[in-house]
Amino acid sequence: MTDSKHLTDTPMASFGFAEPLMRGVREAGFGRCTPIQAETLPRALRGESVAGQAQTGTGKTAAFLLATMHYLLTHEPDPGRKPNQPRAIILAPTRELAVQIHKDAQVLGRHTGLVLGLAYGGTGYESQRRELEAGVDILVGTPGRIIDYFKQKVFDLRQIQVTVLDEADRMFDLGFIKDIRFLLRRMPPAEKRLNLLFSATLSYRVTELAFEHMDNPYAVRLDTEQVTAERVHQRLYHVASDEKIPLLLGLLRGMEVRRMLIFVNTKRAGDRLLGYLKGNGIQAEVLSGDVPQQKRQRLLEDFRAGRVAVLVATDVAARGLHIPDVSHVVNFDLPQDAEDYVHRIGRTARAGAEGDAISLCCEEYCYSLPDIEAYIGEKIPAETATGDMMVTPEPPVPIRRHGGRGKPSGKPGGGRGRSGGGNRGERRKVG
Repeated sequence: MTDSKHLTDTPMASFGFAEPLMRGVREAGFGRCTPIQAETLPRALRGESVAGQAQTGTGKTAAFLLATMHYLLTHEPDPGRKPNQPRAIILAPTRELAVQIHKDAQVLGRHTGLVLGLAYGGTGYESQRRELEAGVDILVGTPGRIIDYFKQKVFDLRQIQVTVLDEADRMFDLGFIKDIRFLLRRMPPAEKRLNLLFSATLSYRVTELAFEHMDNPYAVRLDTEQVTAERVHQRLYHVASDEKIPLLLGLLRGMEVRRMLIFVNTKRAGDRLLGYLKGNGIQAEVLSGDVPQQKRQRLLEDFRAGRVAVLVATDVAARGLHIPDVSHVVNFDLPQDAEDYVHRIGRTARAGAEGDAISLCCEEYCYSLPDIEAYIGEKIPAETATGDMMVTPEPPVPIRRHGGRGKPSGKPGGGRGRSGGGNRGERRKVG
């Protein structure tokens, strides 16, 4: 259940959205604003550029989509604009996030008449190209594919009226910042467009980017005292590497799982863990960076639809994915970066709901625990894993990956390697 306490008293209807947009807001079921929406929308709707910081799952996607669409509906395009000149561009660091933003835009903008375009790597090269050549009002995508089409002159950016950067800190992490600057320099001057930037952290490098290329936007910082979501129940088990799978299986047998995300640090570790889960009767899939894009989208849809209960994932799934009703997040491998811990456990307890975040701290990754606790400003409640909490695993099943067969080790520990991801499921007893 979603808790309405995460909402403010500010009604969406108070902003005076253009009526076609307001129809989409009502049909989406938006009544009152979240804090980030209440803080950023008044300024953005006045045409002021904004840089917003907030926890994941706080409604920032709706905030920048509503501001973008309202601006386009209330500001005429240049009379000389050509069909292949987008009016707004929304840049996201990952394919999954771009697809999710596009889906949300379709819902909110269904009555506006604004044409949406989507560009991301891994699939659909010609179909995406044809869509952009035909002309779009709002272009959503990842930097690499967008630059590819731009350099082929499929479109240009000289008529951009709104620029949105989502997960700006992640853009730096993934090495996209040169691409972002390349695109920003080919748009109209920052003072001649609406600029919206959202980031989990407004670090020095993010604020420098905002100052240099986004008309020095007004900074909105929320939830700075508590880094992790308020209703995430965290706990940590100190455990040896070779005890992690027995402990995880034991925990699963005692849980009521609706949807569980299990994070690993490498692709090989994800495949290996998946083999043990399936070998022990647990419905699971794996999602990682080398899973083909069409399969990734299918896995995520199966997770959303409840056809898969447990999704094993690398950090490709840790940020930007809106997957409601994830009841449990497990850090099978403790992340090596403190911010990744926050983004991982932010997949549960979204929009005011409650959720459980469980971390297995082994000798291989325990060195990152002090940094994580310093970053979140609190100690994670720790327990010792006892023998009666563990089960002896059945042998793993072989995992086929892209035309080959994995060869899971017979040892049930954590292990190094490559990681994956998976899907989500209904409330059910797992194990």
